[in-house]
Amino acid sequence: MLKDLVKDLKPSSTLLINETSRKLEEQGKKIYKFGFGQSPFKVPEDVVIELKDNAHQNKYLPMQGLSELRNAVAKYTSKKKNYDYKSENVIIGPGSKELMFLLHVIFDGEIILPAPSWVSYAPQAILGRNKVQILQTKRENNWFPTASEIEEIVLKDKNKNYLLFLNSPNNPSGQICENLEEIASIAKKYNLIILSDEIYSELSFMDNYQSISNFCPEKTIISTGLSKWCGAGGWRLGYFLVPDSLNEIKNTINVLASETFSAVSAPIQYAAIKAYEHDHSNYINKSKNILSAIGNYVYENLRSNKVLINKPQGGFYLMPEFLNKKFNSSSEMCDSILNDTGVALLPGSDFGFEQTKMLARLSFTDFDGQEFMNKIEDNQKIDKDHIAKFAPKIIEGVDKLKKWSESI
Repeated sequence: MLKDLVKDLKPSSTLLINETSRKLEEQGKKIYKFGFGQSPFKVPEDVVIELKDNAHQNKYLPMQGLSELRNAVAKYTSKKKNYDYKSENVIIGPGSKELMFLLHVIFDGEIILPAPSWVSYAPQAILGRNKVQILQTKRENNWFPTASEIEEIVLKDKNKNYLLFLNSPNNPSGQICENLEEIASIAKKYNLIILSDEIYSELSFMDNYQSISNFCPEKTIISTGLSKWCGAGGWRLGYFLVPDSLNEIKNTINVLASETFSAVSAPIQYAAIKAYEHDHSNYINKSKNILSAIGNYVYENLRSNKVLINKPQGGFYLMPEFLNKKFNSSSEMCDSILNDTGVALLPGSDFGFEQTKMLARLSFTDFDGQEFMNKIEDNQKIDKDHIAKFAPKIIEGVDKLKKWSESI
């Protein structure tokens, strides 16, 4: 009854850990939900009001997206990237995840996925019937591939088309890619295009965040949306920015969109105009201030001679490595952590690492972001006392993880 292609697919591990955590809580267990990555902040109030005011919008919108929204996105991105994007370069979708899936379906070539990579890239590539090259990365390179490692793959068959997925700031590592210009030079040299997943870019803790599109816009598709910076994951609105040089890809995605999701919810598209036209820098800066402080707290208090970890650079993730020989796989290790401590993590193997590497993704979002945001001033220095007051489960969960790591 089922195609072989889908028989071995499993539910998205990020959604599954959320369901598992919820069920354990219903059983009366205290769970530290460090497994599911979701913004802890509410959607900005002016955007919520705009959604309410446009609830009456019930007509189908253009399949590429509402023209006013595409204009707003193009202007917003052009200012950020110092590149002249037009509304015609924008495709609005029901979350960037759906647009990525359509890209996998239409792309004819080989997919290059650096490990670690977001959990849905590989399954989508399989459904798109594309060959996938998993490129293992190293901690000393911020868990990103080097240009020479990418070139080595491409040189095996220079006549092929290649699509590299680059996610910076990265889920699951929380790191930012620092060798963009070198990678861009490889893209320019060969039949290589880049899907730059920048869904966490507004939450970069580094000054002067750069996109690979700054170095090769003609070979880069930017993917982002409302879910992370705007706290609107459940609204399901994302978009692609596709340069004129890749118009064939844009036009074909539009054709598939017309046969699949048709158009994104009208009220949400109208509300999104407000998100991109109005100044939300204060909201974003407060979000970054809180997330950076909490991420640094986790980093400083979890790292040890038993736990290797990189300092977070953006988003809301860290990727600790628990040095031990007790477990056969990172999945087994994370099951043990959940059973022993109540801390829910995702194993590194879900993100493309070999099972024997004892890596896990930790999401530091188990707190009431809105209360935290409301109780601090702009640019206020956040210390442990603030975290203890507004994010107590972070402190408790990290303490339990620390003690667990010392006991094995």
